Amino acid sequence: MQNGSIVCSVSLEEVSGTGSIIKKTQHKNVTLTLGRDEFKELQLFLDLPKKVMHMCIREVVVHKKFMKDGKATIRLPDQRLQLLISNCPPDKLAVFLKTLQTKLEVLREKGFVSQRQRMLSEEPRAFTEISPLTIKDLQLAQTANRGRNEANTLSTTLSSGGVKRKFVPSEGQENLPAESAANKTTISKKQKVCNNISPSKIIVQPVKLNKEQMSVLEAVLRGRNIFFTGSAGTGKSFLLKRIIGALPPHHTYITASTGVAACHIGGTTLHAFAGIGSGKGDLTQCVELASRQQVAQHWRRCHHLIIDEISMVDGDYFEKLEAVARNVRKSDQPFGGIQLIVSGDFLQLPPVAKGSNKARFCFQTSAWHKCIQTTLELKEVHRQSDSHFIKVLQSVRLGLCPSYVTETLMKTSRNKVECNGLLATQLCTHKEDVESINQHKLKGLEGASRTFAATDSEMVYKQSLDKLCPASSTIELKCGAQVLLCKNLDVQRGLVNGARGIVTGFEPGVEGLPIVKFACGLHETIKLARWTFRMGGGLMVTRKQIPLKLAWAISIHKSQGMTLDCVEISLSKVFECGQAYVALSRAKSLEGLRVVGFTGDCVRANTDVLRFYTKLQLIQNSVEPREVKAKHENTVKFW
Repeated sequence: MQNGSIVCSVSLEEVSGTGSIIKKTQHKNVTLTLGRDEFKELQLFLDLPKKVMHMCIREVVVHKKFMKDGKATIRLPDQRLQLLISNCPPDKLAVFLKTLQTKLEVLREKGFVSQRQRMLSEEPRAFTEISPLTIKDLQLAQTANRGRNEANTLSTTLSSGGVKRKFVPSEGQENLPAESAANKTTISKKQKVCNNISPSKIIVQPVKLNKEQMSVLEAVLRGRNIFFTGSAGTGKSFLLKRIIGALPPHHTYITASTGVAACHIGGTTLHAFAGIGSGKGDLTQCVELASRQQVAQHWRRCHHLIIDEISMVDGDYFEKLEAVARNVRKSDQPFGGIQLIVSGDFLQLPPVAKGSNKARFCFQTSAWHKCIQTTLELKEVHRQSDSHFIKVLQSVRLGLCPSYVTETLMKTSRNKVECNGLLATQLCTHKEDVESINQHKLKGLEGASRTFAATDSEMVYKQSLDKLCPASSTIELKCGAQVLLCKNLDVQRGLVNGARGIVTGFEPGVEGLPIVKFACGLHETIKLARWTFRMGGGLMVTRKQIPLKLAWAISIHKSQGMTLDCVEISLSKVFECGQAYVALSRAKSLEGLRVVGFTGDCVRANTDVLRFYTKLQLIQNSVEPREVKAKHENTVKFW
């Protein structure tokens, strides 16, 4: 049952008429199921350890502020009960609440069975699981809710004689300020809307997964240790977010090799989770560091470990982590019995080599072969739609530079890449060049500048936050400054991570928030945004800052995960395998791309990685693994 059942932790509270808690019981791994009784009315079935409970649902209040963390509260006022839900897969929780509210709205419109009918009925007691949501259900619920809201508006603004109702304060409201009393009708209306939450308030968009992505998700839900890979733009991050939404939050740890990548998926760095520092010490030292109380607590609580951008994780470090996991968790199973969900593309950026030592990739270690049970490759590209550009990128990814690649990329040097007055963002190999370009362009603008300083909850973690957070501790802006958003603000309106714009002014007042005109045509005042990160020992640290960064230039490393509509790339200083490919694959189209300093020498791919992918292709082409066999159509929808 996909939309009518969840498994979670539940705190069941019985409340008095005044709202105080009379009794409270806590339960883990409880199954909540929505169904119908013999009269086709809504019931909530709780399968508790020592008993089962059937609750008839006629009135419900849902609090879902922390739904993204797998938490929600379902209050049943008529039964004086409330269920505090936690550790529920966020996507499943959203679907469950959507189903509950929509089905109740439809039932309320049809009318409930009276108590007398129930008493006189000879129907045997029954419970059947709720049917999946349909378009008809959603339409009926929306219509019913719209009609009720209109009725509430009319009844709270006009009396039967066409005059406003006189406000009579109820108990506990005698001391309201005069303006509050005058606006009693508005307060009343808000209360009514809160008590009858519209199903449309929970926005759960249909999520499409193709056959490849669905195979990965199924393997994860079966508990397989999986590595899924694919070229840039195949939806690895998108799929990773769907996987995160399908797993219980309390036991799922989301990490990535870099702070930028971790921020994209709402996680932390692998180093911060592991708690063993750089991992350069011997195994005994690393185990001691990981055995500290707070660090060990996370190691033991972790059931699912997600690692994104695995290509940049050093093989020696990965091998040490595997040994630490077994020691701290006191388990001989690979990685201490933790399920590994690993994502990335080894043909992109490699681990950073320190000194003369050559860095090893994770797949070159014995720990990798011991832990990873399933490897799947995503092949359908979503970022680019031009088949010729995709073919060029695939060649560059494999380190190939035939004549058509050279001709295509050199031809882009003549492109005038501007978009609605915005200059192309320059991708640079070195961060020193990025800083120099941005500061030079900013100083060239006339007018006074404004500096915005971040507010960090823990100042001792400032340096860590500078690495993790896409927003810097300070940002200087002027009118005319070219910027890009570094956080999703409103995806449906185009205010997404990577959206570019120009600062057109500042709001009056002390804060003086910047006003930005984006390439999509929107004028928007950019308010402070908040980022939260989990540090070592489980401490949650936040940064509040304007979610903007100067965008005349950004580094190739910082551009990972972005899609840029207008970009200029200088490849003359490429120094790593995969670096040219990462830069080129940020572009959405050839028309929005300008490449300067291109030579065939900058197209490089690591030979060990090529052998790894060749072997993977041979295995997948000869014998399709059991995990890949999908019993679905080309696309699968979740509400």
